[in-house]
Amino acid sequence: MPINDPYSAHAASASAPARRAEAVTPSDTVDLSAVAKSLYVGGPGDVRVQPVGGGAAVTLAAHPIGYLPVQVSRVLATGTTATSIVALFD
Repeated sequence: MPINDPYSAHAASASAPARRAEAVTPSDTVDLSAVAKSLYVGGPGDVRVQPVGGGAAVTLAAHPIGYLPVQVSRVLATGTTATSIVALFD
């Protein structure tokens, strides 16, 4: 019997809770499986990301444990020292 999902008919939005999560392996060459609506950082440190909006990669320095509310296509290995990163998706 399938699980009851009372949220399946709700529209996705940037402020809505994520519907899917995936552990991130930082890479300088491989994008995430989809655009992440945000990241969760489980071990503090620097997080170097490629924002979806384009432009150069940026480093979010000394990020504490917690959520990083930025839409990204890639978490780069070079420059990322934070650990236990999880990408959150709709």
